[in-house]
Amino acid sequence: MNAITAERNGSGTWAAVVRRWRCLAWLVLLIADLGLLVWGFGAAAIPGHLLGPGGAPILPAGYEGYSGGSWHQLVATSPQTAGYITLVFRMYGIYVAAFGLLAVAIAATAFRRGDRWAWWGLLVGNTVAFVSAMTYDRIVGAIGPFEWSEYLGRVVIYASLAVTAPVRTGARMALLLLWCGANRYFRRASDRVHSGLCAR
Repeated sequence: MNAITAERNGSGTWAAVVRRWRCLAWLVLLIADLGLLVWGFGAAAIPGHLLGPGGAPILPAGYEGYSGGSWHQLVATSPQTAGYITLVFRMYGIYVAAFGLLAVAIAATAFRRGDRWAWWGLLVGNTVAFVSAMTYDRIVGAIGPFEWSEYLGRVVIYASLAVTAPVRTGARMALLLLWCGANRYFRRASDRVHSGLCAR
């Protein structure tokens, strides 16, 4: 019997909390990853209209935040370059949508059943997906409504995963503290990358 199922069937206060939270945790993960799926689909289908900071489209806002130049001027003077940037952004959107679809499927099936591999897959996958998206946002200086939802999504995902971790109660806290430390490291690394790119 795997660790999640054993704890779900256990007794005591913590087991009761895990049982109640498990009823909601898979749904919380599904909704957060559905947000990634929707954003990825929007980035792939309508990159020039996906809302970014101040209601401006995210693709032009990202280009302008990174380069300091005008997107409209780039389109007018170098349409092939603008087309290539749009293509790369669409491909990024496709990858995000593909991850979102996979994460939604895992959350609704294997994670809901209590499969240990699903917990680890969602932990690693969501960390990579959210950290990469948030790093892009910080590098280009484009933080809009969808980007703020990434921070909220990451918090609710980690909270859900922390409560349902497939480890014993004492190890659960150690795992959570270790993961918070790793995220702090990634945040500092992101800051170093951001400052290095902006120093150009």
